[in-house]
Amino acid sequence: MKIKTANTILYCKKWEETVRFYRDHLNLTVSFSTDWFVEFSLSTTSRLSIADEKRACIESCNGKGITLSYEVEEIDNAWEFAEKAGLKPTMIRNHPWNAKVFYLFDPEGHRVEIWQSVNKG
Repeated sequence: MKIKTANTILYCKKWEETVRFYRDHLNLTVSFSTDWFVEFSLSTTSRLSIADEKRACIESCNGKGITLSYEVEEIDNAWEFAEKAGLKPTMIRNHPWNAKVFYLFDPEGHRVEIWQSVNKG
């Protein structure tokens, strides 16, 4: 099996708030949209979609058991961006896997991990 693209779909009770979080606060680009489903383009092969659970056959998990993990090039700039946007990022800390990391939570409760690799050597 060869996968061409990947799309994570989050089913949400707080659909409008969650869409605004990713669209307006994280500034993700909308690639497709209906009145209950919004797809964001993360890269040429990766997508994140937000679906209104009221219009789907899958219920929200209320943010439990989900971490969306995104690598960035400049963690300090990403943290400042999140702080200025009022997203309440955690402090940047060292991650055991040779990285720096901070966390945000979307309106539905999904944890968003922002990290940068720390090269040693």
